[in-house]
Amino acid sequence: MFDRPGPRVFALPPGADFPRELVNGLEQRLSSAPPAVWAKVEIFVNTRRMQRRLTALLGQGPARLLPRIRLVTDLTHLEPLIDLPEPLPPLRRKLELAQLVRGLLNRRPDLAPASAAFDMADSLAALLDEMQGEAVPFQRLLDLDVSHLAAHWADTRSFLQVVDTYAGDGLSDAQARARIAVERLATRWSTTPPDHPVLVAGSTGSRGTTAALMAAVAHLPQGALVLPGFDTDQPAQVWDALDDAMTAEDHPQFRFARLLRGVGMTPSDVQPWCDRQTAPAPARNRLISLALRPAPVTDQWRSEGPKLTDIAEATAGLCLIEAPSPRIEALAIALRLRRAAEDGVTAALISPDRVLTRQVSAALDRWGIEPDDSAGRPLHLSPPGRLVLQLAGLFGQALTIDALLALLKHPLTCSSDRRGAHMRTTRELELHLRRNGPAFPDAASIADWANRKGHPPDWAAWVGAVIDGLDRQGTAPLPDLVRLLRARADLLAAGPEGAGSGELFEKKAGIETNLALATLLENADFGGELTPAEFLSLLRGQLSAIEVTDPVQPHPGIMIWGTLEARVQGADLVILGGLTEGSWPALPAPDPWLSREMRDRVGLLLPERRIGLAAHDFQQAIGADEVVLSCALRNDEAETVPSRWLNRLTNLLDGLPDNGGRQALAEMRARGENWIAMAKALDAVPQNVRPESRPAPRPPVSARPDRLSVTQIQRLIRDPYAIYAREVLRLRPLDPLCPDPSVMLRGTVLHRVMEEFVKLGYPADAPDARDRLLDTARAILARDVPWPAARSLWLGRLARVADHFLSEEAVRQSEASTAALEVEGQATLPNGFTLRAEADRIDRLPTGSLVIYDYKTGAPPSTKQIEHYDKQLLLEAAMAMRGAFKDLPAAPVDHVAHIGLGSSPKTTRHPFDAAEFDAHWRGLEELIDKYRDPLQGFTARRSMENRSDASDYDHLSRYGEWDEADPPDPREVGE
Repeated sequence: MFDRPGPRVFALPPGADFPRELVNGLEQRLSSAPPAVWAKVEIFVNTRRMQRRLTALLGQGPARLLPRIRLVTDLTHLEPLIDLPEPLPPLRRKLELAQLVRGLLNRRPDLAPASAAFDMADSLAALLDEMQGEAVPFQRLLDLDVSHLAAHWADTRSFLQVVDTYAGDGLSDAQARARIAVERLATRWSTTPPDHPVLVAGSTGSRGTTAALMAAVAHLPQGALVLPGFDTDQPAQVWDALDDAMTAEDHPQFRFARLLRGVGMTPSDVQPWCDRQTAPAPARNRLISLALRPAPVTDQWRSEGPKLTDIAEATAGLCLIEAPSPRIEALAIALRLRRAAEDGVTAALISPDRVLTRQVSAALDRWGIEPDDSAGRPLHLSPPGRLVLQLAGLFGQALTIDALLALLKHPLTCSSDRRGAHMRTTRELELHLRRNGPAFPDAASIADWANRKGHPPDWAAWVGAVIDGLDRQGTAPLPDLVRLLRARADLLAAGPEGAGSGELFEKKAGIETNLALATLLENADFGGELTPAEFLSLLRGQLSAIEVTDPVQPHPGIMIWGTLEARVQGADLVILGGLTEGSWPALPAPDPWLSREMRDRVGLLLPERRIGLAAHDFQQAIGADEVVLSCALRNDEAETVPSRWLNRLTNLLDGLPDNGGRQALAEMRARGENWIAMAKALDAVPQNVRPESRPAPRPPVSARPDRLSVTQIQRLIRDPYAIYAREVLRLRPLDPLCPDPSVMLRGTVLHRVMEEFVKLGYPADAPDARDRLLDTARAILARDVPWPAARSLWLGRLARVADHFLSEEAVRQSEASTAALEVEGQATLPNGFTLRAEADRIDRLPTGSLVIYDYKTGAPPSTKQIEHYDKQLLLEAAMAMRGAFKDLPAAPVDHVAHIGLGSSPKTTRHPFDAAEFDAHWRGLEELIDKYRDPLQGFTARRSMENRSDASDYDHLSRYGEWDEADPPDPREVGE
């Protein structure tokens, strides 16, 4: 294949369809060779996707024998390494490292929290891989004198020594084995080189092991390297400046400069791979090459920028979208992809921002376009992955209503022909739990509900079997946890009468989930004992590392790629999305062990390596024929910073007004503004929508309420619309899915405490009265409040006011006797309206008169508020005067009072007499008569105490489109 001595390095320019051009070069070199020569050619590529693409291109014809296409990591056929132990599975190594880290943290808890064990194990494993791949011995790291750099180096050494002890000779690690294989291969090739062509194509040599393999191949008699995206427009002095990783690691061509030095070549020695080789956009490549010059030589813009005479040609195929928000960016990209689909043009969105790509996919869905997403979806976001994570999340936790219902409503739960019946029963259980609880359901409470309500007992037994025992605290061996999770997942998916695991482990995501659990169980013996939280963290980490693709046939011409695909695939239109700092390029991950200088001194890769690779991907992708560059100028939190490469390009163009650079930039932005305007129009809300007026519905008199409680009278005065919605429309707020220790519950519990204590009839001035009161409170809190923290807090609040309450209760006991507690009553007005009430407490004075009390956990209402709005006690007094309460004869009322039990406890006595009670009773009759007038509407938020007060029906009345200053708009219901 080659007629001159090595080393040989060939290259393809940025923007070239690398696999296709690689095949074209092979065809040029082997055009007259016999078929057997094709079969002898051996090609090493860096990804399986590149391997598949090359195979597909070669399979398009003409008929020929295919070359051997292998991965650079697949050297076992050349160096079997039979004298070395088999490599350890990555999961086993992670578990073993995590155990060692936990042991260290148990001895030195000041180093890090125990919950960080798995994260540290991952980080140490990555460091171990890197050191073996770059041939850096641990002793070099441990001997490093960095006392002037890092005060925490002693702590870091503690962790590194753990890895050194674990690694041993390192012969069972994949990276070490790969390094040994390359070294042995290079040694053998130096004496007995292969007699067939060997190519390494598509790799940048950014890893030490790969660079060593490439150096060995380049020196073979029939060996060669084919580099992707090689910048032939970069001058020699710039190549010479790429000699220091500390200053040039983030440059897109840095890896090539280091690789060429390693094989003893200069950039001028690199030859084109194809005859008559041309880049899709040569003028743009020159522009981008200048824009991406290393920071120390950016002043060359001044001297070389004016020499660019083809800026209009370079930017003719560029479109710049500077969207005001990520949503508009995603919509604009989706619109451009839709246009490409309509025109029959292949288009690819390239972005490392998975949030953006998902938003674009969602926007395309409105037009029925499903893009071919190469990255797929993380397994933990797939239905099977979510189900097993939801189950694992219940380990060691008290089961809440929302967690139970989320589990029962999962689409893979009871995935059998009984799914419909299961969902109906689940709905009934949800309504019951919302209304009645308990806050933490268990197998016994669900079985009791099913028995009382006549629901299938086998269904309740099945749910109980799924959740029983999951809340067990403490640690457990990892194999037991995995087996328990797998057994409960099978049971949950199969359903009450099902077998196996239903549809849980079917389809691609289910198969991958099943395989992940099997792998975890296979290596679980090395995991030791874990807490439920540690097990959940481990499981989530394993599932999130696996990607699954959508099995539905996607659109053949609309693709979403990661940045690596820019080297592998080709498209007519390329969209580079998410070009903001922190996204593309991503910020270097923080290294908990070594600083940049420390890494450079021992020979490890710098954090900027990934930035340099991302820069190379950018330079390769922007060289396509038609390119859209997009970024969002602001996200949900603040203004964003455009990508450094985008900044360089726009700054260079803006600084070349005489060359047409400024005009070219304006045209790029104008093309982008067109798509932004379309996206805004697509997302715009019509301006002719008229706000709703303040409602005051007038239902038929026959539909208006003829009975209310005394507490609802206040609502009728303040917010009549709420009475209309509740009593006329029969709309009830759905009880919360997750009951919590609310203010309303605290008031209810406090009422029960007072009722039980007063029922005891124990003297409030007795020495142990306080203990009796608090014992009563403890018993009721233990029965009615399932939250330990709330029980402690509420008991503490009651303890603070207990002395004040008992001192006043002693006075009340001396002045009167208790006549009724939590007593119900009702009375009918002359107009036929019925008023209901439940009085907290009614005492009888020696004179026979009554005193009516109401307990308040908050601030009691003032006398003015009682007189005009909060009429509960006044109406209860009027009812008591008429004998409306059960087993309580009619009697005069001496006074009414609020017993305040809040932070400032006090009893507020309200001085009303019988005439005033009667006046308020007549006022109630007049109020009811008013609302029986067909012309009287139920005005929304008529007289709220505070504008910030919320009503359960504000959304129904469309509050916000109007406010309290707007006049009501009475309308007949149905008008």
